[in-house]
Amino acid sequence: MDFVAVVTVLALFQFGWFGMQVGSLRAKHQVKAPATSGPAEFERMFRVHYNTMEQLILFLPALWVYAYVVNPLWAAGFGVVYLVGRFVYRAAYIKDPAGRSTGFMLSFLPSTVMLIWVLVAAVRNLL
Repeated sequence: MDFVAVVTVLALFQFGWFGMQVGSLRAKHQVKAPATSGPAEFERMFRVHYNTMEQLILFLPALWVYAYVVNPLWAAGFGVVYLVGRFVYRAAYIKDPAGRSTGFMLSFLPSTVMLIWVLVAAVRNLL
C-alpha cells in the first residue's frame, strides 16, 4: 500500500502545484479574486486546475478501493498513468484546449477501469 500512498501524495502535490500556477498567473495578470476570467493564459491554467480537482474526486476513492479490493501494485500503476495524463492534459490545454482529449483520457480511463474492476470483483466476492 506504500506505493498507493506515494501516488496519492504525488497527485495532491500535482494539484497543489497547478493551484500555485493559477495564483502566479492571477498576480501576473492582476486578476483579482474571486474573478475566474481574465487573459487566456490565466483562464486555461484555471481550467486545468479546476478539471484536475474534478478528476481527483473520482480518482482518489477509485485508487484506494481498487488497492484494497483488487491489488495495490496495479492501483499504483494506474495512478502513475493518471499522473502522466494530468501533465499531458495540462500541456495540451495550455497550448490549445481543443487538443486536451489524450491527456483527459489518460487520466479518466484509469479511474473508470479501476471502478468497474472493483465493482465486478466485489459482486463476485458477494456471490
